[in-house]
Amino acid sequence: MSNNIKQNKLIKNISTLLVSSLLVASSAFIHAHDGNQALVTSVMKRDAEQRARDVHRRPVQTLSFFHVEPGMKVAEALPGGGWYSRILADYLGKDGALHGINYNDDMWAMFGFFDEESIKGRIAATSKFPQLVAGFTDNGITSSGFTFASTPAAANGTLDRVLFIRALHNLNRFEEKAGTLSQALKAAYNLLKADGMVGVVQHRAPEDASDNWADGSRGYLKESDVVKSFEAAGFELVMRSELNANEKDMPGEGDIVWRLPPSFNGARDDEEKRKKMQAIGESDRMTLLFKKKGATITH
Repeated sequence: MSNNIKQNKLIKNISTLLVSSLLVASSAFIHAHDGNQALVTSVMKRDAEQRARDVHRRPVQTLSFFHVEPGMKVAEALPGGGWYSRILADYLGKDGALHGINYNDDMWAMFGFFDEESIKGRIAATSKFPQLVAGFTDNGITSSGFTFASTPAAANGTLDRVLFIRALHNLNRFEEKAGTLSQALKAAYNLLKADGMVGVVQHRAPEDASDNWADGSRGYLKESDVVKSFEAAGFELVMRSELNANEKDMPGEGDIVWRLPPSFNGARDDEEKRKKMQAIGESDRMTLLFKKKGATITH
């Protein structure tokens, strides 16, 4: 047997063991906090690979903290492959609505590393969001996809929640160049009902980090800066939580968030480094809930 084959088998075996251990820990954590049985049911319907991340991402606790309830109309910023969309689509149900808000079409080129075909695919994913949702559930939930620049006027003032889950860093990264974060927060403000709220989960930079390093390009933002940005957009902080905190993640200014699982950038072919990153786990994250300034929250 060649060394490459042996190495591939070893990596596959390690990955299988990691998923199994994470799944056991995730199930124990969820059922220790299962006050919302409908949400727990939606979380537990997913396959093992999806659920293995729950021990780090705590979807039951996070969505409960955001007071997301069945029948609500919710927009999810940058849904990507649908890790949270899968849960939300089932949980919100046929009386609810789930909308995906993506980067503006012209933002993809700003990254500088997407080729033309990749950009076309990511732009196309916006309008295909309802198809993604339909692949998760057949409960008849209303769904649509749009960008921060193309939010439909008819949707303004209709949503109960807008969720930015690990979605702010690149918007902040290009704020100075293109006003991307300001536009996204304005869109969220306009979409929400008077008593609607915004839920945020974001990779957290140390408060003493340099502004240049914590601008979002490394994935991390300072919690104080996030709060200031929302306040400038007309929101006020309702509550904050440490439920997605990870004290093991202590990034230095040479670090990027994608060094950690599940990305393992820079460690995919370095077993020792990969083990160190796995021991840290996913990033330290702030969890924040905002409302419109002066709004009275009824649910």
